[in-house]
Amino acid sequence: MGHWLYRNVVEPGKLPLLLALTAFVVTFAVTRLVTRMIRAGRGPFRDVETGGVHVHHVVPGVVLTVAGGFGAVASGNHGFGAWAAAVVFGVGAGLVLDEFALILHLADVYWSEAGRRSVEVVVITAALAGLLLAGFLPFGVDGLDQDDQEGRGAVAATVVLHFLLALVTLAKGKARLAVFGLVVPLVALVGAVRLARPGSPWDRRLYRSRPRTRARAERRARRHDRRWAGRTRKAQDWIGGRPDDGEAG
Repeated sequence: MGHWLYRNVVEPGKLPLLLALTAFVVTFAVTRLVTRMIRAGRGPFRDVETGGVHVHHVVPGVVLTVAGGFGAVASGNHGFGAWAAAVVFGVGAGLVLDEFALILHLADVYWSEAGRRSVEVVVITAALAGLLLAGFLPFGVDGLDQDDQEGRGAVAATVVLHFLLALVTLAKGKARLAVFGLVVPLVALVGAVRLARPGSPWDRRLYRSRPRTRARAERRARRHDRRWAGRTRKAQDWIGGRPDDGEAG
């Protein structure tokens, strides 16, 4: 295990990324545990208030993220300073993204249905960081051999192609596939060639004069939602807690 860690993480200079990812996941898990205990009225934890104002944990999260980011830049990605900065950044990012929905809606929606967005963003972020740690590079450049990587034209063409595939996937209303497609090219390709989701920009613009295609897209979306919506909600409830409004999960 030690040899594998050194060869695949330490030697390629990925230890700061591993530390940041670990700190990010642990911080999110601990934060959700604490907030669920506060919600249930258990344990010694209470909401932090000052002057009658509820101080959300996104506030120290922003401070830690900024401190860790500047620390990483100043350290040059080497030595103990880089490792410490990576941990600080991971902790801050975990606190910030745990309240991503609050930032998005500018309202305290932590335990509402809209608050599920935070859990989704955290899972996607952790998965992308894990892919980068495993050796995947954005836009699929890792799929090129040594000769191709030495040619700027091949690299540029690969980046442009994968970016366009991800853009088409996003236009088809598949944001998660588009994000993962930036790192794993096959994901973007699948999202780009399949039918668009109803209500997406692609659907509104290109399916307007193609009623049969629009009907097929709607049927496929309904089948997909019936198959996966319930499972996704259960997973989100298990990770982040069930929201107050609705009986989802």
